Amino acid sequence: MGTAIIERLACEGRLDRLFIGGEWVLPAGQGRGAVVDPSTEEPVADIALGNAQDVAVAVAAARRAFASWSASSPQSRAVLLDRVHGLILQRAESFAQAISQEMGCAISVARAAQVPIAAEHIRVARDLAGSYPFLTHRGSTAILREAIGVCGLITPWNWPLYQITAKVGPALAAGCTVVLKPSELSPLSALLFAEVMHEAGIPAGVFNLVNGEGPEVGAALATHPDVDMISITGSTRAGVLVAQAAAPTVKRVAQELGGKSPNLILPDAALARAIPAAVAAGLRNVGQSCSAPTRMIVPRERLAEVERIACEAASALVVGDPRSPQTTHGPVANRAQFERVQEMIGAGIAEGARLVCGGLGRPKGLERGFYVRPTLFSGVQPQMRIAQEEIFGPVLVIIAYDNVDEAVEIANGTVYGLGAHVQGQDLAAARAVALRIRSGQVHINNPPWSPHAPFGGYKRSGNGREYGVEGLEEYLETKAILGCSQAPGGDGGLMPTPWQ
Repeated sequence: MGTAIIERLACEGRLDRLFIGGEWVLPAGQGRGAVVDPSTEEPVADIALGNAQDVAVAVAAARRAFASWSASSPQSRAVLLDRVHGLILQRAESFAQAISQEMGCAISVARAAQVPIAAEHIRVARDLAGSYPFLTHRGSTAILREAIGVCGLITPWNWPLYQITAKVGPALAAGCTVVLKPSELSPLSALLFAEVMHEAGIPAGVFNLVNGEGPEVGAALATHPDVDMISITGSTRAGVLVAQAAAPTVKRVAQELGGKSPNLILPDAALARAIPAAVAAGLRNVGQSCSAPTRMIVPRERLAEVERIACEAASALVVGDPRSPQTTHGPVANRAQFERVQEMIGAGIAEGARLVCGGLGRPKGLERGFYVRPTLFSGVQPQMRIAQEEIFGPVLVIIAYDNVDEAVEIANGTVYGLGAHVQGQDLAAARAVALRIRSGQVHINNPPWSPHAPFGGYKRSGNGREYGVEGLEEYLETKAILGCSQAPGGDGGLMPTPWQ
């Protein structure tokens, strides 16, 4: 089915066009980019790449649309987002197939996670548009939260639709207009999303899509004086470059960047439950999740038991063709990532860490494709590269501790602070540890994912927050209007009907 989606997109000219000002338009330049199926290492599509000229046209369209869109009622924006939500669910299988094709996600995971939780971001944005208090009063001062303006949105290849909706949804709910630059490595789901936006009836210029590479399109968005905000999800290196490029125009920059999240197993944890869940969380999406808990910090006296259970859990994973329903883990998404993961496994071996399972090379029987053996290291010291650097592949490291204070120190001992997990039967003790961990999220005993829980990082994991109310507020400015007298139940005659 993935091939059929590509054929349709090609037949309808989508692969050759950008979505700007409510229309599918040819790009200014002649740049092209190959979409490679990571399970075969073969190109399956060829897309048009935009340039700085296309960015300028898209930003101008977004600027023209901003005045009317930002003045529209939040309720009307909620109605449009409701249509977007419904269309994503209606086309869920097409999205899942496209994601599996473009970045190698197992089709079962694409169906169960990549698409449904992407739709959740739109649902939450819809609900917030209708309920958020955009106007409040503080005595005789009116406090207005209004859209920041034109937003450039830069999204990655690992959760392609999920990251698009996490930015587009709240930006539109806030009244902003957007120019989206998805990863050029996973553009198919973005093209399908642009079709959804068009069919949902998005006004011309409110949503624009410019495919392209970071040094060209991303840099043009970051430096453009008419872009009021950049939101980027990517590596810490990419986030630094965007922030540097954006600095001369003093635009807001929200960054969701790298991570090396800890999973702290407390001495009283029920290992039979905690360790398989820790392996599943650390290796979800083949380890290609910035918040994946890839450092398992365990009591030294229980190390042997942890290693045994973890190896059993990793060995039960089914690595193979992402199109097979039986597959739990497909390939990593591209050649550069495959080579990076192999390099880091080699670094762990060279540093003296002990392989519990996995290792260099592809799994047995998989001679082609960017497949990686699920790999667990033990005997890992906190200062080792594999314990400090983001690997972004199916590699977990097990670090032993002698007391909880040491465990917390290890957990906080990287430049990152995006996510963390704590496992233990004594909830009071687990909560006390959670309070000491320096990260934007802490999960106690593997709770369900929540689209309302704010997500973002401390330290070099970025700044700003996504999801829920906090994600909406990233796209808002605060305006204080003094000297307003508020009539009971009214707005003091300050605002038109949409804000009442």
